[in-house]
Amino acid sequence: MSAYKVIIIDDEPPAREVIKHFLKDHEDFELAGEAENGFDGLKLIQAQNPDLIFLDIQMPKLTGFELLELIDQPPTIIFSTAYDQYALKAFELHAADYLLKPYNRERFEDGLAKAKTLISQTTAPLATESLVREYLQEPAHRLVVKDGTKIDIIPTDEIIRIAAQDDYSEIITAKGKHLKKQTMKHLEQVLDPKKFVRVHRSSIVQVSQIGKIDKYGKETHLAQLKNGDEVVVSATGYTKLKELLGW
Repeated sequence: MSAYKVIIIDDEPPAREVIKHFLKDHEDFELAGEAENGFDGLKLIQAQNPDLIFLDIQMPKLTGFELLELIDQPPTIIFSTAYDQYALKAFELHAADYLLKPYNRERFEDGLAKAKTLISQTTAPLATESLVREYLQEPAHRLVVKDGTKIDIIPTDEIIRIAAQDDYSEIITAKGKHLKKQTMKHLEQVLDPKKFVRVHRSSIVQVSQIGKIDKYGKETHLAQLKNGDEVVVSATGYTKLKELLGW
């Protein structure tokens, strides 16, 4: 049997060196590469198709969690980070383990054993949809979207509305449109509820972008947005808007 392919994604060189040092004693794991940020890490994942990733969470350019959102079927993950407040979310994501820096060899060996067990099993994909506001500690201030080899980082303040598109969500800004492979439910959870309202099962709108709202049907309304778009507002969505705006 060939060795399991491992990559390390961490912006701290000493942290990467520790993992490489501990891995040397394991012939059944082969280091296939390392990256110091999420952008390079994504390219490395696509090129190497690893079995296991040692992943930091707080990194420049892309966080570890944002990186995972861009991977269709993440491999087994061991989070390696100094931020213990993320531990619960990490395990909700079905990560193999969560190594809190600094850790010793014994703790590393324990995590690697758990990862090996997961790799050898047929397990469900990492549940990246679980990345809700509890992980963020505050609403998301940006969304990350992959378009082929290009990665766009969209400040949430620039979002006009979001529309459901089958398995994707279409994010509309004044600069253009972006497709993100994520559910409306997830986006509704991570966006600031004081700024964004799901006005319909297929639409999320930034409230500040609404110009006016007119009666549209027996139980629905039509929101006229400042950019000229029109969005149907369901009865439930209209109730949410009234509560938020104090009508």
